Amino acid sequence: MKIRFGFSIAQLYGSIAIVLAFGVGGCTKSSAPAATDANTASPKTTAQVRDNLRAQMEQIPPPAKSRYLAVHSEENWDNPFLIVGPKMWTLRLMMADANPSQVGQGGMLRPSGARRQVLQIRMSDLPNALTALPEDAWPYGRVIGVSEDFSTERPQRPQMRRNVETAIQLLNDLGIVVDEWSGPNGGPLR
Repeated sequence: MKIRFGFSIAQLYGSIAIVLAFGVGGCTKSSAPAATDANTASPKTTAQVRDNLRAQMEQIPPPAKSRYLAVHSEENWDNPFLIVGPKMWTLRLMMADANPSQVGQGGMLRPSGARRQVLQIRMSDLPNALTALPEDAWPYGRVIGVSEDFSTERPQRPQMRRNVETAIQLLNDLGIVVDEWSGPNGGPLR
């Protein structure tokens, strides 16, 4: 399937991923204050930014419990997945398959790993990164998987846990349901 300008859907998704990688990870100044930057913005401005971001997230349908509760491993999770560390966060994305046909899906010519994107982001960039994602990056609806970074050293774990709690609060403020993963064998806490 071709888009009017001669780009294929796969090229378009690849371009979006590149823009997200450089735009989210490499930006030093954004046009709007981040929702978590309470030191530089007035409370009214911060609330307005949060409300704008929440309104953008409401374009994504509510989560479908029947779809995401059936997933029991991170490898099979298709929605955005956030791994929280003490300083940087990792956002894993699974972009939608550009080809609507079921023929060859997940095979050698259309591997699912080619659609997986991994971005390193700062805490303050999370709301803007999530609102920049296309709607088809959220197949289960407005729900995100969250896990601690288990490679973190023992002395940094309290800070990491505080960051997980901050991330959950930030995601809830945006109207995103959080499915926390850190149970046995990396499974969900259900």
